[in-house]
Amino acid sequence: MLSPSTISEYSAPKKGARIVVAMSGGVDSSVAAAWLKQQGYDVIGISLQLHDAAEKVENKFGTCCSLSDIGDARRVAEKCDFPFYVTDMESEFEESVIDDFVTEYLNGRTPNPCVRCNEKVKFQRLMDWAMDLGADYLATGHYAQIQWNAGANRHELCRGADPNKDQSYFLFTMREQDLSRTLFPIGTFQKNQVRDLAEKLGLLNVAKKPDSQEICFVQGRTYKEFIESRVPTSMLKAGKILHVNGRAMGEHTGLHQFTIGQRKGLGLATQSTSDDALFVVDLNTENNIVLVGPETALFKTKAVLSNV
Repeated sequence: MLSPSTISEYSAPKKGARIVVAMSGGVDSSVAAAWLKQQGYDVIGISLQLHDAAEKVENKFGTCCSLSDIGDARRVAEKCDFPFYVTDMESEFEESVIDDFVTEYLNGRTPNPCVRCNEKVKFQRLMDWAMDLGADYLATGHYAQIQWNAGANRHELCRGADPNKDQSYFLFTMREQDLSRTLFPIGTFQKNQVRDLAEKLGLLNVAKKPDSQEICFVQGRTYKEFIESRVPTSMLKAGKILHVNGRAMGEHTGLHQFTIGQRKGLGLATQSTSDDALFVVDLNTENNIVLVGPETALFKTKAVLSNV
């Protein structure tokens, strides 16, 4: 077992180092950039314009990477007096994230588009861009931390200090070589500290901005409605809903509207007691069957994993 002395937080960059900050337009990345500037680093802000969904509907939740969000990021850069650049990656985002999101649901799986976005679009492009700008490091506003493990001779991704905001699980696809060049300036902060710091730094346009809590490109609609708007009706196949004991429970209009573990929205008349509650236990894509059962049927002793 490694002793505590063999694991340490990643050392702070030397003063004056050039740090390119990926800015989504939210309070977290804005504070990360402004705080680094205040600490004396050579900061450059960059943003990827990924979609315009937020401009089409009213949304009580926050968004990221939309046109209006980029406007917020630009105002932060102007306030803090550092350069800011934007590049359009809508087509890459459409192909790598949105199309994958739809395909996964149609195949009976439940995707995490934020993980896919970080892997296929954001970090790959942002790191290359940062290095092209002569950066020593790329920084983001994620609630995560990086530590140096001397025993294993590598950098490791760790949870953010705020357990309610930890985002390390979004970043599990990051390569060790990229971790060595990445900073998470707010990873040791609590969320309320970040908002307080935003006000102290004069970032009033983002200090109270709501957190992004929904899939950024699914605005004003359910996942079901979004998917159905993007595929021909021939791909939305109806099928049966069966109980694990073999009893027919009803019919469905497509596997895309279900996820394993789901309890609500099954369209089945069940009693309200917890003993009678039904959950989605399995999605059989070969026979287009939704299998439901009691909560105990969800527990397994084996799992098949990929892309760990």
